[in-house]
Amino acid sequence: MWSRWKAGQSLHQIGRAFGKSHVSIHFLLSQHGGIIPAARRRSLVTLTLAEREDISRGIAAGSSIREIAKGLQRAVSTVSREVARHGGRPQYRASEADQQAWESALRPKLCLLAMHVKLQTIVASKLILDWSPEQISACACLTKPFTAACSFKHVEC
Repeated sequence: MWSRWKAGQSLHQIGRAFGKSHVSIHFLLSQHGGIIPAARRRSLVTLTLAEREDISRGIAAGSSIREIAKGLQRAVSTVSREVARHGGRPQYRASEADQQAWESALRPKLCLLAMHVKLQTIVASKLILDWSPEQISACACLTKPFTAACSFKHVEC
């Protein structure tokens, strides 16, 4: 579609080539401003599928996380978080972990405020009191990673 658009074909011509309405083609093109989106690629610092397979083999061989990390020349915390994030030692599967990591890297993501109603309530109440965004973000309960365990009954910020 993008090569046809770049070659100067009309929306109707592109639509006919793909068996779609010109409105559908316009919608797809307008989402990116008529410019072909950049191909997704992984960051150079993320674990690769080969590294994840090495982690999986190390787990299967009974190696410690420290030994696996040393073999990969990665931080122990990186390997530990990777294994914990994807089901722990008994459930870790390299291909599933890689696929999940690829999908979770998609942007845009919902912000914390959109996902937590209690947090929305606190922020809204502070805005009503004419607090600045800086004051709200400095509030002690909000500066820590937001968790459901955080008690909001006695927020004294």
